[in-house]
This record gives sequence, C-alpha cells and structure tokens, in this order.
Amino acid sequence: MKTLKDILFGVSLTAVNGSTAVAVNSVCFDSRAVGQNDVFVAIRGTITDGHKYIEKAIELGAVAIICEELPKIMDANVTFVEVKNANEALAYMASNFYDNPSKNLKLIGVTGTNGKTTVSSLLYQLFKKAGFKVGLISTIKIMVDETEYSTKHTTPDALTINRNLELMTEAGVEFCFMEVSSHGIHQKRTKGLVFEGAIFTNLSHDHLDYHKTFAEYRDTKKVLFDELSKNAFALTNIDDKNGEVMLQNTKAKKHTYALKTYADYRAQILENQFDGQLLKINDNELWSRLIGDFNAYNMLAIYATAELLGLEKLETLRLLSELENVDGRFQYFISKEKITAIVDYAHTPDALKNVLETINTLRTGNENVITVVGCGGDRDRSKRPVMGHIASEMSNKAIFTSDNPRSESPSAIIEEMEAGVEMQKKQNVLSIENRDQAIKTACQLALAKDIILVAGKGHETYQETNGERIDFDDFKIIRNYLERLNK
Repeated sequence: MKTLKDILFGVSLTAVNGSTAVAVNSVCFDSRAVGQNDVFVAIRGTITDGHKYIEKAIELGAVAIICEELPKIMDANVTFVEVKNANEALAYMASNFYDNPSKNLKLIGVTGTNGKTTVSSLLYQLFKKAGFKVGLISTIKIMVDETEYSTKHTTPDALTINRNLELMTEAGVEFCFMEVSSHGIHQKRTKGLVFEGAIFTNLSHDHLDYHKTFAEYRDTKKVLFDELSKNAFALTNIDDKNGEVMLQNTKAKKHTYALKTYADYRAQILENQFDGQLLKINDNELWSRLIGDFNAYNMLAIYATAELLGLEKLETLRLLSELENVDGRFQYFISKEKITAIVDYAHTPDALKNVLETINTLRTGNENVITVVGCGGDRDRSKRPVMGHIASEMSNKAIFTSDNPRSESPSAIIEEMEAGVEMQKKQNVLSIENRDQAIKTACQLALAKDIILVAGKGHETYQETNGERIDFDDFKIIRNYLERLNK
C-alpha cells in the first residue's frame, strides 16, 4: 500500500495539515466512491464543486483530502493538502498511484478537430496486424490488447487513463494510441503522462461553447506538443494553417505530412471511387479501402507514425492496404435498389463539408444526394447555422433533425440550423424533429443510384435527451428501412 507522500510526488502543494505518511488504499474524485483509507480529491467541475462533498468523503472513510481551498474546520484525524490545481494534482497522483505506467510503453497522443478516432483506431489495427500487443484509448472504446472496455469521453479522467495503462503494461502492451481532446488537455487529465510522440490532424470550428475563442481552442491543443520531451516526436499536418503553430515551442523531433505542400511525408490521390482510392505515398503506390481527401490525410499520418515507430516501409504499406473503416466513419452499404447509404460521425462544419465533398467528387451527377443531419444540444451553438448552410448547399435535399438534444429543445436547435440556409435553398430543406422519421423519409425519397448521408452520430448507438439515453443506431435503422423498401 502506498503512502500519501508517495502519490503526491510532482504535485504543486501550497499547504499541508497533518501527516503525509498515512497509507492510502485508493484515489477518488467522486465522493460516492470513497472507501476506508482512501484519498479524496475535490475537483471544481462545470456542474458541481467537489469541495461541497469533503465532509461526506470523510464520513465514508477518507484518510486524506486534496483541495484548492482548505475548509475552515479540519478533522484532526484527516490529512488536508491544499494544491494550486486539483485537476493537475489528480493527474499526477493517478500516475504515481499506478506506478507511472506510461513510462513502460510507447504512448502516442493524437489530437485535432477531426480524424482523431480514425487515426488512433487504425494505428491500433495496423500494429495488431504487425504482431504487436497494442492498447487504444479512444472515443469509441478502450482496448487493452484483445480486451475491450467502454468509454464515455474522448479523453477519460486521469484515474481511468492510468488504470488502463497499468492493465496494458501488465498485459505486455508495447504501443498505446490515445485520442487527446482539448477538454482533456484543459482539464489536465494528461498531466504526468509520458508521450513517445504526438500527432496533429487538423483544426476547425468546434467546442467554442467551452473554449470561447478559436485561439484558446488552438493553444490548448498545442500544450500536448509543448510538453513533449526531446526524445519524443511531433508529427503535424502542415497543410493546415495551424500545423506549424503546434511545432513552435516543442522540444520533440519535428516531422510534417501534407497532400498540398512540401513535407517530410507526402501523398497524392491517383484514383478515388466508392470502394477505395489509389494513393501515392513518398513514391510508393497504395490501394486503400478508405476514401476521400480526409482519409488520405489519415492514412498518411498513420504511415508516418508507423515509420517513426520503427516499422519497415513496405510492410507498413501492405498493412495499410488491409485497414478497414472505423465504425461510423464513412461507413456505407449499397442496397438492392442501388441506393448508397453512408453513416458518418461528421458533427462539425469542416467534417460535414469534407464528407459531402468526397460524395460529390465520386458521384456522376445523375444521382441525388440526400443529407440527414442534426446538431447536438448543450454544445457549441455557433456551428449550427454553418452546418445547416453546408448541408443545404452541398446536397440536393437536406433533412434537419434531432441529434443528441440533451437538455435543449430539438425544434429550437433545428431553427438555428435553418437560419444558415439561403433563401433559394429553403425549398430543398425539410425539418423533421424525429430522427427515425427523418431517416425513413430520406429512404422513401431516394431513387436508384441516389446517395443518402446520415451525419452527426456515427458510431453512437444511442440518442440522449434530458439525461436519458435510448437505443438508436443510425446504421441499423437506415439499413432496416432500405431493406424493407426493397421487399
């Protein structure tokens, strides 16, 4: 059993009341989970303040309290430690409690607005195919080699991260690929982790409800690169105007990739069709099952990372050609009536534009593109009219619907999307609040060779309304409707 002193290593302390030699059974930041001889970290969150639950934690057996503000009355049998930042303290404590597991494997962080899940998941897939034991921490799931765990956040809390990294080291995992969100960085969840490398995919409009300004959002992402050691690598998409910014203050070895400009790793799209695309990566041709410019960037980032981690070039190219789409990322099927249905996680303006550009590049012009799209509630409202504009401009028919409304009114969200539609495009837009009905309507409107895009939820198999989650799988629903229409 570790002592409080052991797990406070590296934490910035401002005051200590009591002994740090006390033995600690576990670390908690949820007072409801506190047990005998645990340490409770009081976190000030967006919804509630952990300082309110200090007394409850002590009643449940907490032997130590970590907080940003000491209570006026302190229990003499409990150690109180005041810190500058409780989120940061929790991250360092979590690493120390689990014996700093990130030092025992090669941890690669992937950050950016779009592409994080695809890049991290396909790197996991590629290294598994190459014969390694691999870990994954992503929006979709956590993988400890072959064992799968569910996850609720893009970047989990520090305890969850380190607990799973410890499981990975125990399982003999050599590489772990981890999505690193701006929320995770800002809330210090990645503090104390040792990264072997970091990848920047791109930056566009998202999370401005949280970060307030684009500059703050960008600079938060940059922190991941600023904190890399000189032994790590920093890989950035130099075609993105923010790519160079990520490298400004890093001590890591700098590497770039691009489709349009000079870079260390370059790719060119030679052919592009629904069943795949032919790429030329650094003078080698490769057939990929993943299509579109955005996936060309993803494949290039994966190729570069594999090479930087020591995989042989030709073997990497062979494995790249075997990679399959991640669930909910341009996931498609063609019905018996030759209607193409595509489900994609595109929930930002840039992602939606990228998917529709890919579809419009592949179509002959004789078929219609029908887009079903919504925007999430309690999230960045400023992107709603932008997404409404993109869907209406780049589709023959756009159907605005509910996504995950959460605590907001679905009809109010749709109204904000409608505000972005130009007058001449309004006749091509339908608003159907019920998502199931919206998908059914798209299927009924579609003729042979038409293309239906259902955007926004991708891999999510639920819909969240007022704190409740109901089963809802876009891919299953559209497949079911198209199969029924074919009978």
